[in-house]
Amino acid sequence: MRAKPLANLLDRTSDLWRDRILTGLTLMMVLDLFVVAPLGAIHAFDLRPVSVVLVILLSSALAALSRSVVPVVGIVVAFCLFTATLILRAHGVPVVIDACLQATAWLLAGLVIIWVVADAVFAAGRITYHRVVGAVLLYLAIGLIFVALYTLVGALAPGAFQGLTVTDRPSLPSDLVYFSFATLTTVGYGDIIPVHPFARSFSNIEAILGQLYPATLLARLVSLELGARSR
Repeated sequence: MRAKPLANLLDRTSDLWRDRILTGLTLMMVLDLFVVAPLGAIHAFDLRPVSVVLVILLSSALAALSRSVVPVVGIVVAFCLFTATLILRAHGVPVVIDACLQATAWLLAGLVIIWVVADAVFAAGRITYHRVVGAVLLYLAIGLIFVALYTLVGALAPGAFQGLTVTDRPSLPSDLVYFSFATLTTVGYGDIIPVHPFARSFSNIEAILGQLYPATLLARLVSLELGARSR
């Protein structure tokens, strides 16, 4: 009889940490996308060490949040790719290889974030403030994944974008983040235009997800809250 209250206490403690980790991950993502990237674009400081530190923090947070070993393996592989990028860049590796490795690392990181955070956000139970923040993190992770996909297309197919070239320059991350979220929110300023068929296809998919996600998210969160109150 005593085991059940203890198990309930452990579950509540796990939920509390899960909520705090969701908020922490979201703050890290916002900091990287909308503060670090613009600072790198204006040559304020080198982004590469910051990216490595961010991956380490993400790895720790996702390992604590995940109940499966698969996401942990994915984030470790992403960290190894980031490390390989730094080593190869120091030895003058071609820009295409550098960009592809870094984009693959961020693609893995984005997929792992979605895997782990979606499980925490859409799990049964009351909808807390931190879970709503986690839902925002999912939205940001979608934009991050498409940043990686656009980088791969631009690196492998030069001229894939009009107004944007994937070259080794400090402003590249900021430019790609700007284009990705302008597409996700369907703002479309028109200063960067996808030309390559795959670039256009990814842009269409991202715009569709940007429209469907808020409506689907709201419906799911409402149903979870109503289900929790009826118990």
